[in-house]
Amino acid sequence: MSDPRAARPPWDRDEADRALARLRDEKERISTALLELEGHQGFQLLDGAALEGRTRRVQAEVRSRTVEIWALFDLYGRTLAEAERLRARHSRPNQSQLAELARLLTGPSVELPAVEVPLERRTLLAVPAGERLTLRAVVSRMTPLYEDVAKTVAALDAVWSALLSRLAEVEAERRAASELLDSLGGMDPDLDRLTAELRDVAALIRSDPLALANGGRPDTSRLDALRTALADTRRGLEEAHRLRDGFADRIARIAADLDALRAAEAEARRVRDEVLAKIASPVLPDLTDMSATLADRLAAVGGPPRAANAHAAKGGGWNELAGRVTDLEREARGALDRARRDVEMIRGLLDRREELRGRLEAYRAKAARLGGAEDAGLAALYERARELLWTSPCDLRKATVTLSEYQQAITSRAKGAER
Repeated sequence: MSDPRAARPPWDRDEADRALARLRDEKERISTALLELEGHQGFQLLDGAALEGRTRRVQAEVRSRTVEIWALFDLYGRTLAEAERLRARHSRPNQSQLAELARLLTGPSVELPAVEVPLERRTLLAVPAGERLTLRAVVSRMTPLYEDVAKTVAALDAVWSALLSRLAEVEAERRAASELLDSLGGMDPDLDRLTAELRDVAALIRSDPLALANGGRPDTSRLDALRTALADTRRGLEEAHRLRDGFADRIARIAADLDALRAAEAEARRVRDEVLAKIASPVLPDLTDMSATLADRLAAVGGPPRAANAHAAKGGGWNELAGRVTDLEREARGALDRARRDVEMIRGLLDRREELRGRLEAYRAKAARLGGAEDAGLAALYERARELLWTSPCDLRKATVTLSEYQQAITSRAKGAER
């Protein structure tokens, strides 16, 4: 492609100098952009890594395009340097020299290497002709190559950086778990399995990160799953570590909870028997007797793991023991809470009877203030309610209905007195 200005009459000296200055600046800006591209972290990673699979194919494409860009830039620079030498030799260039400068700077002065002709298109004496371009056309050809490389490198860097960042987090979880296991002694097959899987994923990230990309975005699902599993393992080892450091105190707290549970269960049975004697047809919860079962489990925990067996056990034996102790703590506390709720619920029926008795006496006092002490109807309602509430077993439903009727009768009398 030739520049339209090539057909114009030769330049004057000022035009030639302005064109040279503009092209020197353009060459400097192109050089800076190319050096910045090669200095980009993604380009450096791609250029120096031993890669496989899809990422290796991208690496080859980037290298090929980069070589082509630099080859075009070199030809651009040579042609510009030739024009600068010509201008430097002639302080007052004549028309012929100005025409040559115009040809170099705006004409098809850049000859590309000849393209290899395929065998089926060759003749015995054929010499492939090289393509000739203007400096502007060389830049136009470099631009999409540069943009494609820059876009590819940036996208790869984003994927790679995200995967490496997440990998660092997962490896930190693994190290934390390994340190805890070292402190506890013993072994942990789950941690060994997760470590081996992490090693495989890490190798894939470093050799073919694009294998873990989907739609140009990093796919961290495998790393996320590993991190979750390793975090669970770490928490289990932390719990084992805490148990080892506070074993005696935790066993003592469980024993105390079981003592409280036994007392709560006994209280629930005592209150239940009282309710059955004093309340008619009560709805009561089914009482459990968990204290004996949990006491047996506490006895089975025994003492700390024995040194002779700890080395071959998971987490030095503390890991499994921590799970058993934690479950026992949770179940003992849950059973104690349920037993206490049962006591409150059962006692609530007796409390309800006392509440109704108090309300009855309060309504009677109100009736007396209203002058209803001699009212036979009110007296009959009072006596019926009192009989229900002070008879065992007490029918709370009937007593509640009768008390409500007594209250309504008092309220009606009060309204009549106001009229």
